[in-house]
Amino acid sequence: MWIGDFVRCHSVVRLLKEQDPDRPIDVLTTAMVAPLLDYMPGVHKGVVADLPRGRLAFAEHRALAARLKPEGYGQALIMSRKWKAALAPFLAGIPVRTGLLGEMRFGVVNDLRFGEKRLPRMIDQCAVLALPRNAPRPAEWPVPQLVVPAAEVSAWRQRLGLTGGRPVAALAPGAVGPSKRWPAEYYGEVARQLAAEGFEIWVLGGPGEKAQAEEIAGRGGERVRDLTGTDLRNAILGLAAADVVASNDSGLLHVAAAIGTPTVGIFGPTSAWHWAPLNPIAATIETTTDVPCRPCHKPTCRMGHHACMRDIPAARVLAAVQHARRTVPA
Repeated sequence: MWIGDFVRCHSVVRLLKEQDPDRPIDVLTTAMVAPLLDYMPGVHKGVVADLPRGRLAFAEHRALAARLKPEGYGQALIMSRKWKAALAPFLAGIPVRTGLLGEMRFGVVNDLRFGEKRLPRMIDQCAVLALPRNAPRPAEWPVPQLVVPAAEVSAWRQRLGLTGGRPVAALAPGAVGPSKRWPAEYYGEVARQLAAEGFEIWVLGGPGEKAQAEEIAGRGGERVRDLTGTDLRNAILGLAAADVVASNDSGLLHVAAAIGTPTVGIFGPTSAWHWAPLNPIAATIETTTDVPCRPCHKPTCRMGHHACMRDIPAARVLAAVQHARRTVPA
């Protein structure tokens, strides 16, 4: 599961806890996103399993089932609509396996929920599984929460030598697929302007964003720190420590919003209605020009112009970041 989807599903945890506060909730997770569980209220523990993508991998699912069976789970909520996602709960003998019909999962899912086409957003498809069958949907789902202890943030800043007294703007230039990435040179211009105003600039992301971070630092100057790396916890703590965040439509946008850091989200090929965080963000930035192919929801621009992102000027994002910083409650 992607970072943003994993954060979004904390709404399901909160919904379950509202119905039964004493019910322990374990969450199946990959190693990459597992650090998020440390900051999610209501989660009992994570079960880490890096199952292969793109193939059935029956032996791996059987091994996972062998780990699940001794836990004595009474119910499994299967968020993914894929057939193989239900295999380990089925093999583990979990008595109630709740999920959408998805890939015709008769048998492996025995508490089937229908009407998937009437649920266009991923959060709707996941959260309805936490409700009793045929129960009415609430007007709003509970929003995800990430609670990061101040002491942990302070220790992280000390460890990395990030102890200056200047305000901090965090930039998250990565995303799954190049079409969702606002150009690095635009981020660099925002970084340059913010540095001139006295900000420290932290570039956060995974190892795939290293080249973008270097370009942003090259354009933004000496106050730009490249904090990209392989550990998601580093990004979580950086987003918690920052005063304001600018991010593409990516997992880190959802992390920042769930933490509560004032956040500006930049959307190009994707629909903000479908994919923006449930948590309120300071600004949703989309192009104001006519881009007929938008939203395409494609990872790569098929038209070759990337106008949905390139038509968003740096000055507009800069103004949104400045406004978000000014309007933070004291």
